[in-house]
Amino acid sequence: MKPYLSYRTYLNEKYGKRIQKISIDAGFSCPNRDGTKGKGGCTYCIPRSFTPAYIESVQPIPHQLEKGKLLLEKRYKPDAYIAYFQSFSNTYGELDHLKALYEEALADPQVIGLSIGTRPDCVDSEKLDYLAELALEYDITIEYGLESSHQATLDRINRLDTIEMFDWAVDQTHQRNINMGAHVILGLPGESVEMMYETARFVAQRPIKFLKLHHLHIVKGTLLGRDYEREPFELFDLDSYLEVAGTFIRMLRPDMVLQRVVGETHPRHLLGPHWGLRSYEVIEKLESYMRERNWKQGDLFAA
Repeated sequence: MKPYLSYRTYLNEKYGKRIQKISIDAGFSCPNRDGTKGKGGCTYCIPRSFTPAYIESVQPIPHQLEKGKLLLEKRYKPDAYIAYFQSFSNTYGELDHLKALYEEALADPQVIGLSIGTRPDCVDSEKLDYLAELALEYDITIEYGLESSHQATLDRINRLDTIEMFDWAVDQTHQRNINMGAHVILGLPGESVEMMYETARFVAQRPIKFLKLHHLHIVKGTLLGRDYEREPFELFDLDSYLEVAGTFIRMLRPDMVLQRVVGETHPRHLLGPHWGLRSYEVIEKLESYMRERNWKQGDLFAA
């Protein structure tokens, strides 16, 4: 029994069968990369470090789905799939273009829904109304990048987004009964542990259903990586991350679903931290750490 509500447990309870995500690169950009708001993107961001190997370049969506299925069927033998629009900001475009891409994925009879990663400043009422219609028939989730609840941190990492915009997007999405996820990074430059716990309390007080949580990776070729190489700063060691992540999880609502509790970057791209473990091994250590202390998700949640 996990000491937190995992995404796998959630899907098994909801569907009673194996559901697996297939990552899709639909060729989107980002207003923080194309010059609309800025160039270069968030300081930590580089897509090659987290894009699956079966996405070699922007291929037609049916082609990506079939390649993803071949890979996943060997390992997991799923019964159905959720198409995960992952790379960059996947609501950043005209509505007609979004419709064509999303509906191309949903045309696959094995695809039961979409998970759409984006920025809060890349949605509007028209797009959310359309996604609300899709959600009446399919499993639809919008995943908003938050990273931190502290505006000073967002400014430091060149996020070029605001906490107020995040709250607006959360409110508008919630009003339309669309499932929401958020993404948080622990260990961002300048943040104390207490600031990270403030982010836990922040997300726990909002109608967010899913959460992705992981530690900061310093990736080669990023703006942050160049800063780190010039002037290294302290990163989480494994034991510190287990304590902070475990406490963070305790502060969440018990009904929040954790889609991720640690991240992973290929060693050839990683400047630090180097723990010498795969993500599944860190997950096992985190769960053991929490069980040994009788920690559970939500046992520090304050309504």
